[in-house]
Amino acid sequence: MLARERADEQRTRIAHSRALDPLEPRARPSSESRPHSPILAMAPGEKIKAKIKKNLPVTGPQAPTIKELMRWYCLNTNTHGCRRIVVSRGRLRRLLWIGFTLTAVALILWQCALLVFSFYTVSVSIKVHFRKLDFPAVTICNINPYKYSAVRNLLADLEQETREALKSLYGFPESRKRREAESWSSVLEGMQPRFSHRIPLLIFDQYEKGKARDFFTGRKRKVDGRIIHKASNVMHIESKQVVGFQLCSNDTSDCATYTFSSGINAIQEWYKLHYMNIMAQVPLEKKINMSYSAEELLVTCFFDGVSCDARNFTLFHHPMHGNCYTFNNRENETILSTSMGGSEYGLQVILYINEEEYNPFLVSSTGAKVIIHRQDEYPFVEDVGTEIETAMVTSIGMHLTESFKLSEPYSQCTEDGSDVPIRNIYNAAYSLQICLHSCFQTKMVEKCGCAQYSQPLPPAANYCNYQQHPNWMYCYYQLHRAFVQEELGCQSVCKEACSFKEWTLTTSLAQWPSVVSEKWLLPVLTWDQGRQINKKLNKTDLAKLLIFYKDLNQRSIMESPANSIEMLLSNFGGQLGLWMSCSVVCVIEIIEVFFIDFFSIIARRQWQKAKEWWARKQAPPCPEAPRSPQGQDNPALDIDNDLPTFNSALHLPPALGTQVPGTPPPKYNTLRLERAFSNQLTDTQILDEL
Repeated sequence: MLARERADEQRTRIAHSRALDPLEPRARPSSESRPHSPILAMAPGEKIKAKIKKNLPVTGPQAPTIKELMRWYCLNTNTHGCRRIVVSRGRLRRLLWIGFTLTAVALILWQCALLVFSFYTVSVSIKVHFRKLDFPAVTICNINPYKYSAVRNLLADLEQETREALKSLYGFPESRKRREAESWSSVLEGMQPRFSHRIPLLIFDQYEKGKARDFFTGRKRKVDGRIIHKASNVMHIESKQVVGFQLCSNDTSDCATYTFSSGINAIQEWYKLHYMNIMAQVPLEKKINMSYSAEELLVTCFFDGVSCDARNFTLFHHPMHGNCYTFNNRENETILSTSMGGSEYGLQVILYINEEEYNPFLVSSTGAKVIIHRQDEYPFVEDVGTEIETAMVTSIGMHLTESFKLSEPYSQCTEDGSDVPIRNIYNAAYSLQICLHSCFQTKMVEKCGCAQYSQPLPPAANYCNYQQHPNWMYCYYQLHRAFVQEELGCQSVCKEACSFKEWTLTTSLAQWPSVVSEKWLLPVLTWDQGRQINKKLNKTDLAKLLIFYKDLNQRSIMESPANSIEMLLSNFGGQLGLWMSCSVVCVIEIIEVFFIDFFSIIARRQWQKAKEWWARKQAPPCPEAPRSPQGQDNPALDIDNDLPTFNSALHLPPALGTQVPGTPPPKYNTLRLERAFSNQLTDTQILDEL
């Protein structure tokens, strides 16, 4: 009986040990409690594909390490240098390929840097081509602005004081002919000089510093303030004396003395200041009547072989040149053109100068001034006018050059002047000269309170004169000096026009009329002008002018960017193809591998590490397991030599921490695998794991 109980106890222990052994087959769990496996849910054919794909090595952008990614790239890229580094055998050959590849990369970077620098140098290329063109506008002015007989009464006092100054300085009397022809009724003996008192003419001796002698009184006076010496453009003999005049502000606290090496320049400048003051007070309509009419100035006119007259000219009044007349000034919205080049197909005019009506102190030469310009351009006669000599025929051959410049960032030019903060006071298209003169005239109105006489009037402004602005001359000279020294900021603000026309002139002179032809030519011209003049013409009263195109070709200079984005990309592609046989696809591949996959692998690794760290941080601390009995204290390890019986095994206590499975053992015939295909191939085997 005791032996049977021991046998039962032994069998019970064996059953408990099998329940704890994981290698023992257990009961198959039900479908509700069994976890769902994606491989088991697949079709048999898909299971094989998934297993094969799982066992293949991972390469390409999905490579787990950077080393494997670089190896895959070098073996599959189109850049042969990288491939040769990987597949080369031997350390020396591999080092050589590394050196070649790095050298090629360095050359690419160097060439690309040069291309980028060249792209941002904003250089330009120039194209020159020729085409036919229209005839320009031609403005003609007499050098003498007003007829002397018409302005004599206005300038009588000024001219009398000027003659007295010349007599006092040089000691020569006025000509007898002029003295008999003119009446100085407005000048009384013993009368105080009006103009010399306002701006005294002075003689400076180099041995007497700070002192000068007055022209009219002969008394010496102390000269305070700055002395500004203006160089003379007339040849003269060096003298110990210089001539000048002094200008002061209203309170005479600030004065400036302007000296000239030649008395000619000093007297003409002094006369011009008073002349502008007098003429600024004369109405415009009266000044137009005192100047030359178109019928008086133009004797004959021909254009392109067709006769023309004064009706083809437009009046343009200039403050310092009087009435000027413009030919082909887009009147009636039409621009004349010439049929051929050469002097016979241009403009031919004979001008009546009338030397006897010249002002002797205002101008010292006889003739006319002509300027060639665009129809919408203001004619700056004083700046760029060409003088026409009397008793001569002046031939002017033209070549037109039209320039088109690129605006920013290639240059600082302007299209129409809208981006220049200077108001255009001229009724003409924008140009650099218009901007500079407008800037100076605007500064003149702001600083001096009036406008300078030789330029157009700004809105709500008046010309300077003694009565309203006593010290305008001093203010004008100070402002002009600051303008020349670029202290007003006009030169930095004004920009050059992006498109402009420039006529290159070739001038030639010949005596006209000849000695033989003047015997009949002058009487005929006198008869033609009989209704305008009452005297016989002399050849010194006439001047002939020819203006024509040498040929009908126009030279156009156009700027275009030397570097464009298309050329930059083409140069980059050429360098990559030359040094590394790389194309655009290769560049995209490099960007994908080195800038996307490279950092993607690093990001995935860092993300995995972060997840693991976060999981460890969020996991609860593990409780301490109870101490299990060891040695003889564990009743389950009490081994008896006698085998237990069935009854004794039922009375044994269960093992600690174990659970006897309550399900019956599985039926092993249900684990039989089915074939993946209806017809199994002979060379395939069914995987045991599936």
